[in-house]
Amino acid sequence: MLPWTVRRTRLPLLTLRCLDCRAKAATVGEGRFRINANGKLLDVWLLVRCVSCDRTSKITVHERVPVRSLDPARLCAFEDNDQALVAHALLDPAVARRNRFTLDWRGAWQLESSAVEAAWPYRVDVAFLDPVPVRPERLIAQGLGISRGEVERRIKCDLPLNRTTSTDFSFVVMPAD
Repeated sequence: MLPWTVRRTRLPLLTLRCLDCRAKAATVGEGRFRINANGKLLDVWLLVRCVSCDRTSKITVHERVPVRSLDPARLCAFEDNDQALVAHALLDPAVARRNRFTLDWRGAWQLESSAVEAAWPYRVDVAFLDPVPVRPERLIAQGLGISRGEVERRIKCDLPLNRTTSTDFSFVVMPAD
């Protein structure tokens, strides 16, 4: 059994149209929150920057929430621009749906795999340290250095190879014919 690990190397880019230059990519930059109080209600935004023109835009994290509804530690984390909270807000599907953006994971993750020194057939367990969406066939092809067509012929997997996943899985590599 060989262990493989998928980890995030940076935050993914947002696919979000810029109002100034019409580019389709934005970045989180330094990962800063902006908090605005209106009486006893708070608005919390995540500031993002266009990769083309450097324009700053806001992604709504909380809108018109009562101050008391937020945990004081979480509110303090927003004020301190906590990087773990930036990642959590960015990777939250509800925030993405509300703000109409998708995440571009190209170049934002890496596969850590060990050298193949096992007898045929051998099993590989893939563990995701972060919720990186990737197709198993592409991941396996990259890890083994073979084509995706060969992956379909030589791999026995416990989940569909052509569906995007970010959950742990395992597969068996069969010898080449």
